[in-house]
Amino acid sequence: MKLSKTSTYALRVLSYMINSDMEVFSAKYLVEQLDVPDKYLRRLMTDMSKNGFIRSMQGRDGGYVFAKNANEIFLSDVIDAVEGMDYYTGCIMGHDQCSSENPCSLHEAYGPIRDKLVGFLESTTIAKLKNIDIVKY
Repeated sequence: MKLSKTSTYALRVLSYMINSDMEVFSAKYLVEQLDVPDKYLRRLMTDMSKNGFIRSMQGRDGGYVFAKNANEIFLSDVIDAVEGMDYYTGCIMGHDQCSSENPCSLHEAYGPIRDKLVGFLESTTIAKLKNIDIVKY
């Protein structure tokens, strides 16, 4: 399964920030380093700021910094903040009414896989991405 572009960009930004020696990141710098479209990045930063993961510092030397300890920011929280977790917790076939009582054809087979994925996203913090080369910048 592949994360959406929105979630990928958000996690890429936070992963870059946690793996850098810098403390303050300007939007322009992040756009240049991560090849994320400027408007897209600014919307993501706004969403992540509203959810308390990062905060904006104004002024000449301003930019974005972590507002919360990276050990307290779970991947699922970031995904939920920028797009919602419904895509990852819902039916793989896209049915609105898929449940144990009304299962789709893949419900039983995919359920344990979905649960492992969601468990991974809910238990993995941004801090765990430090010094791990999982994101190509």
